[in-house]
Amino acid sequence: MENAIDHLDNAIGENLRNQRLAQGLTLDALAEASGVSRAMISRIERGETSPTAQLLARLCAALGTSLSIFFAHAEKPASPFLARSEQPVWRDPDTGYVRRAVSPPGTGSNVDLIEVEFPPGARVVFAPQTANAGITQHMWLFEGEMEMKVGEAEYRLRPGDCLFMPLMAGITFHNPGQAPARYAIVLERRSGF
Repeated sequence: MENAIDHLDNAIGENLRNQRLAQGLTLDALAEASGVSRAMISRIERGETSPTAQLLARLCAALGTSLSIFFAHAEKPASPFLARSEQPVWRDPDTGYVRRAVSPPGTGSNVDLIEVEFPPGARVVFAPQTANAGITQHMWLFEGEMEMKVGEAEYRLRPGDCLFMPLMAGITFHNPGQAPARYAIVLERRSGF
């Protein structure tokens, strides 16, 4: 799995650079818009470091995109089939949560399936992002437990529970348990997004 993670880190860097250049942004301009240092952006683009989920969310917001759309651009070419062994896997270096892109990319579908393993005690906070307008997600918990805060509403999920949420809201993911939580995220973009 480590090789898959290293490969996706390189793809993330290349994708970040391509999206930045496509928008005519310099490293300095993206740094100013995102609040992420120029040096850090440069290291990510060169594949020397893996960005945390929160840092990558800030970069995506500055680029006017979402994490899901960003990862879709970093993945393989279109095909209706994607074997588990070829599904891109990314580990958040800050919390250790593992994100596996299950959906075959580039199919034109407005739905993305993501498998996540979230370590015990880990917490990730995503600030509200206007780039996520029109994107919703279902979180379906298989194992463990999760505490979720969506805007001001708080939820505690146990195996089998499902939570629907708009991505434009600020969202906090927290695993209060002693074991990893495993869940599926089903993201849906409205047409035109």
